[in-house]
Amino acid sequence: LMDTHNPEFAEQAAITASVVADELRIGFWPKRFGSIPQWITLEPQIFSWMDRLCADYSGGVWSFYTLSHGGAFMAPEPDGEKWTLFNPMNGNDAEMSGEAAGLAACLMAYNHHACRTECDAMTEHYYLLRDYALIHPECSAIMNLID
Repeated sequence: LMDTHNPEFAEQAAITASVVADELRIGFWPKRFGSIPQWITLEPQIFSWMDRLCADYSGGVWSFYTLSHGGAFMAPEPDGEKWTLFNPMNGNDAEMSGEAAGLAACLMAYNHHACRTECDAMTEHYYLLRDYALIHPECSAIMNLID
């Protein structure tokens, strides 16, 4: 049972996601990830993780999101369909919304990039995104897939 009177929980529960406007997309990566080595490879890495995790994925338009506590992620544009993802590394699969699928792919990419670059700022981005994933309505599906 979660202690909703815990101030830390209240702070986490208040994390909100906002879609980045089209005209601001160009600055999304450099503004938030510019200090991280090889940040330019993050977007293709996320597509690659989505491709690896989702047999039905064949590209498409993604939205960028900023989080109220400083985090950021991208996800396939919402079209109401459910995505089936499978992680061959832990044998788990999950059916989820496009946003949750994007969160899972970003978490995998961020974690991998943080390990590869040993960059504290990238590790911080991973944990900011994980904090949001932990309060997401599809938290259990996301965590089951990536843990």
